[in-house]
Amino acid sequence: MKATVDSTKCNGYGTCAEEAPTVFQLDEWGYASVIGDGTVTDKDAACRAAEGCPERAITVHD
Repeated sequence: MKATVDSTKCNGYGTCAEEAPTVFQLDEWGYASVIGDGTVTDKDAACRAAEGCPERAITVHD
């Protein structure tokens, strides 16, 4: 399972990194990216992060 962040939609709320800190990180401006290749180590947390993203910038897929 992998996670991706659409950087054109991310507005830097940071909720994804709070929900799934092993999957997402924030850059110096607060915008999200996946850690490494985006492999999800905590499926539940990654799904909560995707559902909680106000901009719907996160996708979790097989």
